[in-house]
Amino acid sequence: MNPQTLEWLLSPAALALFGLCIGSFLNVVVHRLPVMMERQWRQDSADMLGLDAVPPAPGDDGRPLGLARPRSRCPKCGHVLRWHENIPLLGWLRLGGRCSACRTPISPRYPLVELGCALLFAAIGLRFGATPQTLLWCGFAAVLLAASLIDWDTTLLPDSMTQPLAWAGLLGALLGWLPLSPEQALWGAIGGYMSLWSISQLFRLVTGKDGMGAGDFKLLAALGAWLGPAMLLPIVLGASVIGAIVGIGMKLAATLREGRYVPFGPFLAGGALVVMLAGSDRVLGWMGWA
Repeated sequence: MNPQTLEWLLSPAALALFGLCIGSFLNVVVHRLPVMMERQWRQDSADMLGLDAVPPAPGDDGRPLGLARPRSRCPKCGHVLRWHENIPLLGWLRLGGRCSACRTPISPRYPLVELGCALLFAAIGLRFGATPQTLLWCGFAAVLLAASLIDWDTTLLPDSMTQPLAWAGLLGALLGWLPLSPEQALWGAIGGYMSLWSISQLFRLVTGKDGMGAGDFKLLAALGAWLGPAMLLPIVLGASVIGAIVGIGMKLAATLREGRYVPFGPFLAGGALVVMLAGSDRVLGWMGWA
């Protein structure tokens, strides 16, 4: 591939188009992966109890489900989306935000996720330029976006996302694809996990309650592997401040979910994306550590 073609493929405009397509797939992941996880948990529980039949979850029709199949369909009438109805962003706009068969409203979150992923990919292209590492950071951002939405919806951070993300960061540093030494990536992962684990254990010792899920530990470990130990405190501080503001706002608006808490994962991910796009030198300057 000649340099001009590579430069065009990794330009912000091309990455934005790529991001729209990836965002469309992330919508599928966010919707289906929690259902697939719950099915597996129910199957494992049934196996341990020696049950022949697995009781279905409420709202689960039991149809075979994967990330690639079956094709997307309307959850109310079962209408299978045609190819032109599945075009990222444009398909939703063309349908007027409604199913073409039964006119049931389609959540605007679907096109917003596609648009958000496109903007993220374009911003990464502007930040890192036309280099292969740009695609690596696009993958990082895509995983964080999907994991954040799953955590917001279900308060779960899937191991199938956080653990491969951590290993990818360690491998990227080992192969020289990230601006970290392997030692920095390793200490970032260890520091990320142990810091939140220690806070959680202290909270549990004082209150007798769990204040944070293990998924948050694993997510911060992954972020440390990609961004290094020096960025852990800025990520956590930023996530804590924004999370507190959002939580207070939701409390005042009486929109907090049962249990009266807000998932921390989306704010950790958001802090990591800001650090990635701003760069460690600028972040250290903001903190007064430069």
